Amino acid sequence: MPWNVQEEGSGARFARRFGRGVLWTVIVLAAVTGVRSWFIPNTPGKAPAPVVQAPPRYAEAEAQAVASRFARAYLTWSEDSASERESALALDLVPGVEARLGWDGKGRQRVVQLYPGGVTVLEDGRARVRVEALVAGRADPKAKPQPQWIGLDVPVARVGERIAVTGAPGVVALAPPGDPEPVDAPEPDPAMSTQSMDVVEQFFKQYADGDPSAVAAPGVRIPALPKGYELTAVSSWVVDLGKGDDRTGTAVVTWSTAGGTVSQTYRVSITRVASAEAGRWQVSGLHGGAY
Repeated sequence: MPWNVQEEGSGARFARRFGRGVLWTVIVLAAVTGVRSWFIPNTPGKAPAPVVQAPPRYAEAEAQAVASRFARAYLTWSEDSASERESALALDLVPGVEARLGWDGKGRQRVVQLYPGGVTVLEDGRARVRVEALVAGRADPKAKPQPQWIGLDVPVARVGERIAVTGAPGVVALAPPGDPEPVDAPEPDPAMSTQSMDVVEQFFKQYADGDPSAVAAPGVRIPALPKGYELTAVSSWVVDLGKGDDRTGTAVVTWSTAGGTVSQTYRVSITRVASAEAGRWQVSGLHGGAY
């Protein structure tokens, strides 16, 4: 039976061409964007955390060394050797600062002891260093010096490759210590304190005699007390309340030294050491102070 050729309608041709165009559009989009992104949308990645560079640390040790050397020269004067003081100050002063720094060239003063204190860092490489000094001054050469502790605030700055003093310092008072936060004392264990008293007394005797290791726990090495101290008494020994084979207590010890006596406080750790015959308490640690 012969085939009958029929003309394709214009509507059918348009639909076929349109469908073909849509198909090619989909294929092109899939190639460009990726099929996965149609179903799983891309989420933007987290931005890396900004790198914050800490400012360079101020050379506090160098500032303290410079301020201490300067303070010793500044606080030392004698009308018999003014030029020596000026030469010593010039080692750390920036150029252009008058070397005498306000001294009228009279009187006498010397530094007995000197310690560097805190460093207050300011802007532009500048800082202020507190120096604490024990000075002894006198107006009359025949008078007896009267030592006193003072503070000296020294202005410094980084100048080129080193820290230097930028101007005249100022004498200030040393602030008295404030009241510390109250600390609750541990509850005592009277029975354990009595039981271990002989051990602690024997230890401190050997501690002063130069051989504390003989009464210390195995493997524990405690250096002997410096020479010149002799045990007068263990005035008190109180063990903190607790359990187990390791305990800690506070001992107040009176030493005889330099022609007098002085009482000092120690924290002592003891441990129970067991042997085939019996167990005993021995000292396993020691440091000065109440905590």
